[in-house]
Amino acid sequence: MGMNRAVLWDMDGTLVDSAEYHWQAWRVSMSREGFPVTHGQFLATFGQRNDSILRQWLGEKATPELLQRIGNAKEALYRRHVRDHGIAPLPGALEWVNLLDRHGWRQAIASAAPRANIETILDVLHASRYFQAIVSADDVHRGKPDPEVFLIAATRLGVAPEHCIVVEDAQHGVEAARAAGMKSIGVSQNGKLLPADVVVRSLDLLEANAFNTLLQDGASSAVTHAFPFHS
Repeated sequence: MGMNRAVLWDMDGTLVDSAEYHWQAWRVSMSREGFPVTHGQFLATFGQRNDSILRQWLGEKATPELLQRIGNAKEALYRRHVRDHGIAPLPGALEWVNLLDRHGWRQAIASAAPRANIETILDVLHASRYFQAIVSADDVHRGKPDPEVFLIAATRLGVAPEHCIVVEDAQHGVEAARAAGMKSIGVSQNGKLLPADVVVRSLDLLEANAFNTLLQDGASSAVTHAFPFHS
């Protein structure tokens, strides 16, 4: 692997806030199959792989056929919501993606979402050109906190794990980054505690040199200054 630098982005909760679309898609898809779920159940599993979510919700009724049918229906409905109603990037997200690209950082999406969902989001955001790799639920055998998704992304980018920074909003994702030997930036919109190297409420609050500093000295600190988006 080369000595390039890379940023591995989780998608939901870091690049975009698509929780409401996911909730609506799950609610309708589960109800159609006769298994209504509550919003609390949804929040407790959000960000996990579909097979893991459905096994928790369905218990003994979670046959492979049912998992696939509900999962496929849910994701198709989710993508329809995104395309019909659009989706906005979270504050600072695309500005950072653009800035990192201009400064030669390699970038990948490393998400528990299906590939079709990731491609839909990037298409709607007109952001596909910034990412040299996508690693989705379709590419891994084990979900976060297992580091598999991040290690595959680093390999596809040709960047050693110690030269990668993960951007995540979930504890399992931060734990996966640490297990992969990578630094992490945690986005904590709701004030939840994340064991990341840097934690911010929003990406537009990162200091202008946050990514460089994290790889250079590995200092652990919460960064709360406004980000001026220097070129």
